[in-house]
This record gives sequence, structure tokens and C-alpha cells, in this order.
Amino acid sequence: MRLVFMVEEPSMKALLEILLPQILPPNVDQLIIPHSGKSDLKKSIPIKLQAWQSPKDKFIIIQDQDSNDCKKLKDDLKRLCNSSKNDCLIRIVCTELESWFFGDLAAISSAYEKDVTSLSSKRKYREPDKIMNAKDELRKLIPTYQPIEGAKKIATFMSLEKNTSYSFKMFTEGVRRLCISTPQTHTSPSTAPASQKPPDTPPQNQ
Repeated sequence: MRLVFMVEEPSMKALLEILLPQILPPNVDQLIIPHSGKSDLKKSIPIKLQAWQSPKDKFIIIQDQDSNDCKKLKDDLKRLCNSSKNDCLIRIVCTELESWFFGDLAAISSAYEKDVTSLSSKRKYREPDKIMNAKDELRKLIPTYQPIEGAKKIATFMSLEKNTSYSFKMFTEGVRRLCISTPQTHTSPSTAPASQKPPDTPPQNQ
């Protein structure tokens, strides 16, 4: 089996290259396809899915929420996947990649040798998925932070189990379930009652 990750930007690719070997079982291969922003990703999705020649491959589409409505954004991505014969899992990063980093303050501290773990006592950082402009917030703490280099440095120390970002947890759980699930499209809205979802459909990001 192979999982194909279509991601919004190179910094997410840098993160996944380090984290995926810790998430995926040995018999699952990976391919990460970075894009140059949201528009490039959205243009690429239907083209690649329709032309894809390996029906057993499964796709994971990852995009930042930023200021968009999460459900509407997911529905838009779902429509782009409708023509695919491959399994597709959609995951929204709330609100952007740096929010996942704030979910693991110990990793930031280790990566930059600056203790920022005390921020966990502040309300603003208790729910990292709600931090607006997380990239700017991280640069206030770490002025030298650069997205691609920073993703590599922080990912090296990130804990899969202790991260407090809900969307990060939904990403890791969804990928793990996709590795063992039966063929189907995993794009049903997160607002649907659990009783209405297919048995093997992983929960969607909120």
C-alpha cells in the first residue's frame, strides 16, 4: 500500500518527512507532493486524481484553515475529490502549520534551545488550534524561525501522543486508520452524527 500526501506548501512536506516514519507501519509507502499555496493545491487535486494510474494508492489532502470556515473548506476539497477512484482523506490544519508546533511547546523549546513551556499556563496557548496568525506568534517568540527549516527542527522533537492540537491528533489518527481501512472515500462532513458515518470512516477535523 502507498499513501500519497498532497500538501499546501513545502514546510508541511518537511514536517511529514520526519513524522510519517513514526506513524506509518513498515508495509506502507509514502509519497509527498508539495504545492505553492492553496490555489496551486486546488488546481492540482482533480488533475492528479483523474490521471492517477495506481488505484490502490490512497490520498491524504492537507490544507491550512487560516481564516476560512472549516466545514466549507472541507466541502470544497471534497468536491474536488469526487471524480477519484482512489480513497481520499481530507485533513484541515487548524489554523495553520505553526498551530501544530504550539501544540508541543517542549519541541519548540528543544529545537531552539529556548524554554517556552511556561506558555502552557496562559489561556491563549491552551488551545493551539485557536491561535490566530500562529506563524507570526511563533516568530515573536523565535525571531529566527523560518518555515521549512523550522519545520524540520521542531518535527525532530515532536511527540505524536502529547501534542495538544486537536487537528494534529485528528490527522495522525486518520492516517493510521486509513492504513488499515477498507476501500472507501473518507470525506464525510465532520458535523454528521457518528451513527450516520461508514464504520471505518475516521473522524474529520473540527
